[in-house]
Amino acid sequence: MIVNKRIFIAALVLVMGQAAAVVAQNPGAEERKPSKPIRHFVVTSAQSLAEVEKKIQSANKVEELVGGEGMEVRVAIQHEKDTTAANAELHDASDDVYYVLEGSATLTLGGALDSPREIEPGEWRAPRIVDGQKVEIKKGDLIIVPRGTPHHRSTAGQDFTMILIKVYDKPLPAPKSATK
Repeated sequence: MIVNKRIFIAALVLVMGQAAAVVAQNPGAEERKPSKPIRHFVVTSAQSLAEVEKKIQSANKVEELVGGEGMEVRVAIQHEKDTTAANAELHDASDDVYYVLEGSATLTLGGALDSPREIEPGEWRAPRIVDGQKVEIKKGDLIIVPRGTPHHRSTAGQDFTMILIKVYDKPLPAPKSATK
């Protein structure tokens, strides 16, 4: 019985010593505080958005509102008129959110990419989608395309404007420089 008490006390001292070492290595660990913003907030008025939308409607254009190095989100207004994307796509590390401002488009969602090729890490393209679902979208619709979902958009015969929000799984790297 005395041996068991000694083993118990030795084990207790060992555990307490390890716990004290962990606390000593992480001073203040129990003091959690709210995080600080990683960048300044963005407020874009309806008038400013309307001006951007008007500016890009003359051609198939994209106007970035938020995005770039270190960002985990990209926000843009995109206008397309009478176009069909050359390829279906799939993103391994980003979700797409569309909010339709004007017009309509046809989306093909889900299924599988036919003969996919990786154009850059995690970005896949294919000539078409097999067994996807066609969906007609119009002004006011909100579409969420989770990462890993094949998707393709056509605005053939249509005039279409949307807000595109991309949510990345980690911050974007700095752009590759053309000079070395």
